[in-house]
Amino acid sequence: MNMTWNKLLSPVRSLLAGLLCLGLMLWLINPAIAAPLTAPTPIYEQRPIHNPDGIGKFYMGREIAQVMGHQGAGWLERPSRELEEQPQKLIPQLGLKPTDVVADIGAGTGYFSFRIAPLVPAGKVLAVDVQPELIEILEYLQQEKQLSNVEPVLGTVNNPNLLPSSVDLAIMVDAYHEFEYPREMMIAIARSLKPNGRVVLVEYRAEDPRVFIKPLHKMSQRQVRKEMASVGLNWLETKKFLPQQHVMVFGKSA
Repeated sequence: MNMTWNKLLSPVRSLLAGLLCLGLMLWLINPAIAAPLTAPTPIYEQRPIHNPDGIGKFYMGREIAQVMGHQGAGWLERPSRELEEQPQKLIPQLGLKPTDVVADIGAGTGYFSFRIAPLVPAGKVLAVDVQPELIEILEYLQQEKQLSNVEPVLGTVNNPNLLPSSVDLAIMVDAYHEFEYPREMMIAIARSLKPNGRVVLVEYRAEDPRVFIKPLHKMSQRQVRKEMASVGLNWLETKKFLPQQHVMVFGKSA
């Protein structure tokens, strides 16, 4: 009986020995082949200890800043903004055509949306925000200013709700650093661009110690370029005509 079992098990033992030898050979050639599969690196990291101005969520090495709520709408319209940031210099530098469709992401009270609208009379401005209270303000001001080519759009934290291939220029002014899901948002924004569409990010310069803004509300050009490259957006140029902010321009990869 034992001899019968030995005869039956002998081929199995030989097979197992062969597989063991094969595995050893593969490991000697390339240890990665025999290595166990590891979980993919998560896009975001949550840390319990973090800057009080942030949300404890980290993306590509930086902490995401807290969102300024609709309660701060008055700060966006403060009279001193003209002197501090000189936004009147920005709009002429955008190279807009009358037929352009512009997406103002994180539009807030429409500070830029309503200033851009007259320059695109045959186009429109999609004023995107995630806060319903700000959408109400945008709708009220749109009627008050009688600018029919400004369309308030309620987005979500991971989707601006823009149609694919519909936008000539997507602009974010002091907004991107607060996106709770920056990767998902930028993928959606890139998808919304027309073939020659552009993305313009205006952010306070982290490299400049003379810019007295909380650190998480500033971004370095290096960090922005790294994050945009990860979603297939190519850096085109950085303009430095504003006193406190970069104006960084990106286009879709071919």
